Amino acid sequence: MSSLPAGWYKDPADTTTQRYWDGEGWIGKAIPADAVPPDGPPPVEEEPPAATPVGTPAETPVETPSWMPPPQQQAPPGWGPMPPPPPGWQPPPGWQPSPGGQPPAGWQPPPGGQPPAGWQQPPAWQQIGAYPYPVEARPHGFALAGLGPRLVARLLDIVAVLLLNVVVNGWFAYQWWQEFVPFYRNVMQTAANGGSAFDTQSAASSRMEELLWAMLIVATLLWLLYEAPAIAGSGQTLGKRIMRIKVVALENTEPLGFGRAFGRWARLGLWTPAWGCAGIGLVLQFIDSLSPVFDQQLRQAYHDKTARTVVIALPPHRQPADAATGAGTSDEGQPTAPPTAQNRNEGH
Repeated sequence: MSSLPAGWYKDPADTTTQRYWDGEGWIGKAIPADAVPPDGPPPVEEEPPAATPVGTPAETPVETPSWMPPPQQQAPPGWGPMPPPPPGWQPPPGWQPSPGGQPPAGWQPPPGGQPPAGWQQPPAWQQIGAYPYPVEARPHGFALAGLGPRLVARLLDIVAVLLLNVVVNGWFAYQWWQEFVPFYRNVMQTAANGGSAFDTQSAASSRMEELLWAMLIVATLLWLLYEAPAIAGSGQTLGKRIMRIKVVALENTEPLGFGRAFGRWARLGLWTPAWGCAGIGLVLQFIDSLSPVFDQQLRQAYHDKTARTVVIALPPHRQPADAATGAGTSDEGQPTAPPTAQNRNEGH
């Protein structure tokens, strides 16, 4: 508190006037400095009530709805809403929408940016690429090989292995035929005389069985030597090279190596000797070959799942790039330069 007692003093803000000091602050209106001040503090002045027009009853003020702007923000005469921006319009940098507003039609947030306040994600069925439209897998940027090319490639490989068997297994087949003809004649003669064909067991049938197992084992080895080294090195057998499809690993495009290629082949090829067991091996191989039909995501056969491989389709004059150098190979096996951005787009 100030030590100055209450009373009339010159106003420090205007020395030509004087005001009353009540010990804590200036109160009342200022009067001329040469005027005689009243005794004590100035009287308290009451504000006159607001005049009500004659004949107009007092009304309760009406609340303005929240959706209406205040009077000072009313639009000028002739103002109208702006037309929506064209489709694909992008807001300028720093643009901010009105609080709680919706973005204009066709607006999309910039990459890495945040959508404006009030914006809502459209339903999944309205989004391009979302459900129910499935997205096809493209391992290493290449399309999956179709079931038709894979079937034709397998048939071509069967023909190639069959030709190898004609050359290598020809001697065993000839020996088996020499044993089979007398055995067959003996069985037919016994049946014609009223005997049972099961009573004609002889050393010839045992010899035929041994030759059959020998042919199956040789056929299995020929298939192994034909397919496993080719898949281990280039991922392509003769049939796959003709149909322009290739076996690659799921994690990269490097050569599989013999161990992994052997494991892939073994799931299918080791059942070949079981052909002599009432054809059980042939049935299991048929089921394995048919299994890509039931894998809608990567079209992997059971032997592909074992080796963690997938079969891809190659575009013309393209091979998957090596994971370490980025360089691919041509159809003739010659190395090519690392693919450019344009080549990658063509490969996709």
